[in-house]
Amino acid sequence: MGGLRQVGASLVVPGPCGVAVRDRLKGLSAEDEQVLRLVGDHLGTLASRDLKARCVAGLEHDPELWAERKRALTPGSSSRWAGSITKASHDQWALARRGQLAHIQTLQAGVRTIAHRLSLPVGQAGSRRAPGGYRSKREWFAKTRRLHMLTERLDAARADWQAGRVGAVRGGKRLLNTRHHLRAAGLTEEQWRARWRAGRRFLAADGESGKRFGNETIRVTPDGEVSIKLPASLAYLANAPHGRYVLASKVRFAHRGEQWADRVTANRAVAYRIHEDTGRGRWYLTASWTIPPVKAVPLAAARTRGLVGVDTNVDHLAAWRLDTHGNPVGEPRRFNYDLSGTAQHRDAQIRHALIRLLHWARRHGLSIAVEDLDFQAEKTREKHGRRKTFRKLISGMPTARLRARLVSMAAELGITIVAVDPAYTSRWGAQYWQKPLTSTHRKPTRHDAAAVAIGRRALGHPVRRRTAPPPAHRSDEQGHRTVQAGSAAPGREEPRPRVPGPRTRSVRAGREAKAGNQDTQHRSGRPAEHESWKQDLLPLSP
Repeated sequence: MGGLRQVGASLVVPGPCGVAVRDRLKGLSAEDEQVLRLVGDHLGTLASRDLKARCVAGLEHDPELWAERKRALTPGSSSRWAGSITKASHDQWALARRGQLAHIQTLQAGVRTIAHRLSLPVGQAGSRRAPGGYRSKREWFAKTRRLHMLTERLDAARADWQAGRVGAVRGGKRLLNTRHHLRAAGLTEEQWRARWRAGRRFLAADGESGKRFGNETIRVTPDGEVSIKLPASLAYLANAPHGRYVLASKVRFAHRGEQWADRVTANRAVAYRIHEDTGRGRWYLTASWTIPPVKAVPLAAARTRGLVGVDTNVDHLAAWRLDTHGNPVGEPRRFNYDLSGTAQHRDAQIRHALIRLLHWARRHGLSIAVEDLDFQAEKTREKHGRRKTFRKLISGMPTARLRARLVSMAAELGITIVAVDPAYTSRWGAQYWQKPLTSTHRKPTRHDAAAVAIGRRALGHPVRRRTAPPPAHRSDEQGHRTVQAGSAAPGREEPRPRVPGPRTRSVRAGREAKAGNQDTQHRSGRPAEHESWKQDLLPLSP
């Protein structure tokens, strides 16, 4: 056990702080679509200017500069539109700042790994915890050049971080780079430009508590009527009083529709966003609002009835139910999903697998234990070298999406999620649990054994199945030897019940010192001589 890192403590995952629902804007007229595009393009231009001003301010930004930015946008739109634009710009700058820090940490890990391997002789074998030298002089020379390149990138990134300079692209950097690879993306220039314009439009409004229907800028009535407060320069397009434009389409939220209706009826804040899907030729409206944080269940309460250990894999979830003592109960379960195809198909597959897992856990009234996985530091080629298959494997595991979906869906069903440290769960699960759980009719995999290890760690038990016997002798004089037996389960370490009848011809039934209670074999608890005895399943002698 020497040299292993310390395992972190388990914790109860807090629930989500907000929800979002979406519905399609059906039946829009050509005039409605034209007005939405004009408003979105105009506000998108203002948002681009404001994002540039926020990036120029950098670390010197303060509330006074924020108010100045808002005053500059108000004449061309409105006070509420300007507030939404400045908040979105600030959030995008903060997101770029976090991404910049993650990029610096990745570069540092790559430089550290390459420098270590270059310091070793060529061809030196590595260990389980540290990589060895490079295989050939050619590879060693190529890595020296890569080390200089990564060092220059790291110095530039650190300089930008200290100066507060970030790179942010409205519409997305990926879509921007697609412009140079239209043939590979299967797009024409007109199709790409339509996506680019749609991605840079701004049609989002923050909610306002106490205002009519929870939003003054983009308003949706309880019966589904959608109206937009036009900017000052486009007020001539209004078809309703007070400079508003009412769309011909009506929305109806099938998911959480009652919650949304309760909020807008009570004039509670609801934020809205309208966007166009150019590939399908459709318009969508997304409503979102915050929810009060739910008080987390104590970890001891989540362990009361046992839980379900879940091991996340690239194509399935391996789950096994455990009791309070950490013993597997029943048979392992497997919830498959297919991550090929479009993003919508992958998302549907994940949701389908998670809902089956949650319904199974709710039927038994148990919490769910999962690993707190993060493969950001494991995907670099500097760490794994030529192991492209392994890097592709861990890159394909949707850990972030699974975690977000699981927490959100579990909160709706009232199921507690316990996160555990993922250290050594697969290795120790296969070492201590895969073979003991194997039988003629059950062939558990490494993933099933890992689910048992995850559940035991969440319950506070060690992953090892049994501790070593006392060094002096194998009796119970020095205490219990089984980690599953606790003070709350008396009798688990008592000797096996004695089978009636002489063990040998020289000893009569019930005369041995460790014969135990003869009544324990009988369900009624009556003396053994009044009932027929039942043979124990295990042999009493070797």
